[in-house]
Amino acid sequence: MRNKKKLLIEQLDQKLANFKDAGTILIPQKGWVNTIRTTLNMTMDQLGTKLDLTKGAIQKIEEREATGQITINKLKDVGNALDMKFIYGFIPKDGTIESLINVKAKKLARKIVLRTNQNMKLENQGISEDKIDDSINDLANEIKREMRKSLWD
Repeated sequence: MRNKKKLLIEQLDQKLANFKDAGTILIPQKGWVNTIRTTLNMTMDQLGTKLDLTKGAIQKIEEREATGQITINKLKDVGNALDMKFIYGFIPKDGTIESLINVKAKKLARKIVLRTNQNMKLENQGISEDKIDDSINDLANEIKREMRKSLWD
């Protein structure tokens, strides 16, 4: 089971790697629909005809995209009308799914170990910083292997 999870993570990281550079692209202030339409020198009426919509409906689409209130299906429709393919995806902030899991596992392990060590200190049984670091690393590795659901709390 653990190998299957690891394989799934590796496969997802490979797929998401293709989106990596997309994270550096700035979205135009007026949105992609307006930017592409005007760059192609296409009027709202012309795009409306392709989508069987009015000029006002196209204006609303452009406004909704710019404010983040448009549906994915509507963007797909517009993409088709512009002879373009609409693509969306997610990019892990830390680079890969694996690094995201590593960060979360380490954070959870640190919380658990430090809480346990605090209780042990109250009973004069605290452990050294080196031992704490080793315990955090060991627990983080165990959490990653098990892919505990508590990782996402």
